[in-house]
Amino acid sequence: MIYEIKSPILGFENIKKMEFEEIDETFAKLQDIENQNISFTLVNPFALRDYDIVIPKNYQELLEIDKKSRVAVYCVMIVQNPIQNSTINFLAPLVFNQGKGTMGQIILDSSIYKNYSIIDKLSNYLSQD
Repeated sequence: MIYEIKSPILGFENIKKMEFEEIDETFAKLQDIENQNISFTLVNPFALRDYDIVIPKNYQELLEIDKKSRVAVYCVMIVQNPIQNSTINFLAPLVFNQGKGTMGQIILDSSIYKNYSIIDKLSNYLSQD
């Protein structure tokens, strides 16, 4: 699905529309529709850990989120080799309003969300089996 970016992704402020593709229940891909060389690997934080956030009112308004909205939240993952060394940014999730086709990155207050990090290793959430 194509999403219009209402709150830019840090470092990629010029991107206006991106295509979201779910890979499985844990991972997804986000790609700039104008520049195929720009893409992000996303991870569903709820599939990895207890992840509880409140989307601030200003972002709800910007993304046209209301009580009936279908909202998805993903975090950007920086892929490393081996995959266990990949890192996840839990403090700056991407929020998708699936019904309106809007998305944006929100920046969480680290003083409120003390258990979330900008650089958290994927290996912290993988079983050791």
